[in-house]
Amino acid sequence: MNLKRRQFLFLSSLSAFGSGLLAWKFAHKYYQNTDLAIASPPKKDLLLRFVSVADTGTGAKGQYAVAKAMTLYHKQNPYDLVVLAGDNIYNNGEIEKVNAVFERPYQDLLKQGVKFQACLGNHDIRTDNGDPQVRYPGFNMNGRRYYTFRRDRVQFFALDTNNNADWQNQLTWLEKELSSSNAPWKIVFGHHPIYSSGVYGSNQAFIKTFTPLFKKYGVQLYINGHEHSYERTRAIDGTTYLICGAGAGNRPVGRSKWTEYSTSDLSFATYEVYPDRIELNAIATNNRVFDRGIIRRLGV
Repeated sequence: MNLKRRQFLFLSSLSAFGSGLLAWKFAHKYYQNTDLAIASPPKKDLLLRFVSVADTGTGAKGQYAVAKAMTLYHKQNPYDLVVLAGDNIYNNGEIEKVNAVFERPYQDLLKQGVKFQACLGNHDIRTDNGDPQVRYPGFNMNGRRYYTFRRDRVQFFALDTNNNADWQNQLTWLEKELSSSNAPWKIVFGHHPIYSSGVYGSNQAFIKTFTPLFKKYGVQLYINGHEHSYERTRAIDGTTYLICGAGAGNRPVGRSKWTEYSTSDLSFATYEVYPDRIELNAIATNNRVFDRGIIRRLGV
């Protein structure tokens, strides 16, 4: 009997005796050298699993390739939340394109009840200042250009980071919401980067504006797009900055002294939130995990 046949019979016998966890461990060991994004065993202390992606709305093959990888990951590791970090509709935010660049590419996820929480990118505001997208039910912005929502012990804060945003009121709102939040995990997302080694680079005005707020109120993670690449920083004053803008197209990206990982590969990011940590993976269109990181919750 050849090796593959013996492995098949061994896994089948484990399944027959209800030993699902042992079967998973065997399969994981067997496939670990391929670094594929395979299903995880059940974890009793998992609070939330979600994914993020940005700069998606082309309707072209790159978007479909990432969407296919997101769908496969969902089948193996179910989630019901996608953070959609802007440039949802290219090139000019025309809402009449929403079927071609959102509903069709992600139809398998939408049919299974996965909820997309969007913010506005610079392309999205080119038509009617993005108002049709703000009102579009599928983006779940509920008529607000910046908003907050909570999942279990995780609170999310969506921002409008465009040049014409209502910055005075938005920053007042953000500090009020952050200061009043009792969520152990605080995650902020917007379209534009704060720290970046990509084409646009770091935004010094945003560093001056946001980093003191994030440090003061314990924001552990900022997610954005705009750069058509993937980049994860080390924790900077307690906050990790993650760019997931290679959701349909890509551009070059370099490295900085605070960069943990960067690549131009088409991809999306996944997050598993636990009481004491967030386990982060980045997955390419070949379904391989190319980056792994852990965000620790301080004081736990």
